[in-house]
Amino acid sequence: MAPVVGVHGIGKQRLGEDTLLKEWQPAILDGLRRAEVSGVMAESDLAMAFYGDLFRPAGRFLDAGDPPYTANDVEPGFEQELLLEWWRAAAATDPAVVPPDQSDTLVATPGAVQAALLALSGSQFFAGLALRAMIFDLKQVHRYLTDPALRSTARQRVLDAVGNDTRVVVAHSLGSVVAYEALCARPGHGVRALITVGSPLGIPNLILHRLQPAPISLGGSLQAVWPGNNDLIWTNLADKGDVVALVKDLRPHFGEQLRSAVVHNGSHAHEATAYLTDQLCGQAIAAGLE
Repeated sequence: MAPVVGVHGIGKQRLGEDTLLKEWQPAILDGLRRAEVSGVMAESDLAMAFYGDLFRPAGRFLDAGDPPYTANDVEPGFEQELLLEWWRAAAATDPAVVPPDQSDTLVATPGAVQAALLALSGSQFFAGLALRAMIFDLKQVHRYLTDPALRSTARQRVLDAVGNDTRVVVAHSLGSVVAYEALCARPGHGVRALITVGSPLGIPNLILHRLQPAPISLGGSLQAVWPGNNDLIWTNLADKGDVVALVKDLRPHFGEQLRSAVVHNGSHAHEATAYLTDQLCGQAIAAGLE
C-alpha cells in the first residue's frame, strides 16, 4: 500500500487511476518543493483511489461524452438548490456574473434553471464547461448522496487504497466527502494527515446534513464526527473563488483542531493540481510523512 492516497473529485468519469496519477504526482512534488521539503516522498509513494467509473453511463466509449442534459433535467430539490448556491457564490466573487434574485422560488421553474445555467456559463469559474457537463456534475453529487450502493462502493474504493502504511490522504472536491466518510468508517486507521482541497463538506442543508455518520446538534450548531484519532491533522484549503467549496472554514462544524486556510489559485480556482502545488498543501503532506 502507498504512504499517500489521493481521492479525486467530480467530473472524472472518463479518466482512471493512471491518468490521474500523471496529473497528481508532479503537482504534489511541486507542492513539497514550494514548502522546501525534499526526500519525504517519491512518485511511487502515491496511489489513487478511483471511483469515477461508477458515474460513467454503461455502454459508452471514451468519445461518447456525457448524456445530452438540458435545463429540464435539473431536478427540483437538491440539484436546483445546489445550482442556486453555485450561482450565488459565483456572483459574490465574479463581477461578470449578475447576482440572482433572493426569492426562495427562484429555481422552481425550468426557465429560472436556464437563467442560472446561463449566468454560470459566463463566469470565470465555469468558463469552457459545457452546459451538459455542468448538469452532470450536479447529478454526480446528488447521486453519491442518494444512491446507497454507489456511495458504499465509492467509500470502499478509498478503504481498499488505504493500507496500514498509509499516512496521508489528499482529497479533492466530492472526493473529500468520500474520503471523510471512508475514514470515519474505519476507526483506528493509521492516517496521520487528511488534506481536503476544494471541499463542499461544509455546505449546510445540502452536504453537511447528509454526511454519514450524521452530525449531531450541539448548542444549535451541527457538529460532525472527527475522522480519526486525536493525532490526526486535518488541513482544509479553499480558494476564495472556488464555487464548489462554498464554505471556506470547516472548523465550526468539524472542530477547532481542523486547520483551514484560503489559497489563491487564480483562474483555476477549483482545479486539483492548483491546490496540490500550493506551499500549504506541501507542508501538510510533509507533516504527515515526516
